[in-house]
Amino acid sequence: MRRFMHLRSSDQGASLVEAALVMPILIMLVFGVVEFGRAYNAQISLTHAAREAIREYAISQNTADAEDVAENSAPTLDSTLMNFNFGPCNPGAPAQVTIGYPFTYEIPLFGNNTVDLTGIGVMRCGG
Repeated sequence: MRRFMHLRSSDQGASLVEAALVMPILIMLVFGVVEFGRAYNAQISLTHAAREAIREYAISQNTADAEDVAENSAPTLDSTLMNFNFGPCNPGAPAQVTIGYPFTYEIPLFGNNTVDLTGIGVMRCGG
């Protein structure tokens, strides 16, 4: 009986060691999934902002108004970090806007990293 109790307590110790080895990997995996979701949400918001900006730019040919529309259509993003690049707007030809945004993510044991996200909008320019 005493021998059986000794084996059982060593099994519990092995389980504790296994959990201690696996837990950091699981935590990093969970944080990675959460950060990927945040980055994907930022990318969708940036693409939406680019579509709204090009719509305004194709109608008014005013880059300042188009930037304001883009910033207002992506309220979850920091508008001071957005950088805009507008192409020419010739009537009947496609116009393009590209919005760049640096996205910073943090995963434990990997630290902070920044990824450059890009949103592109294209629309035929009005006359």
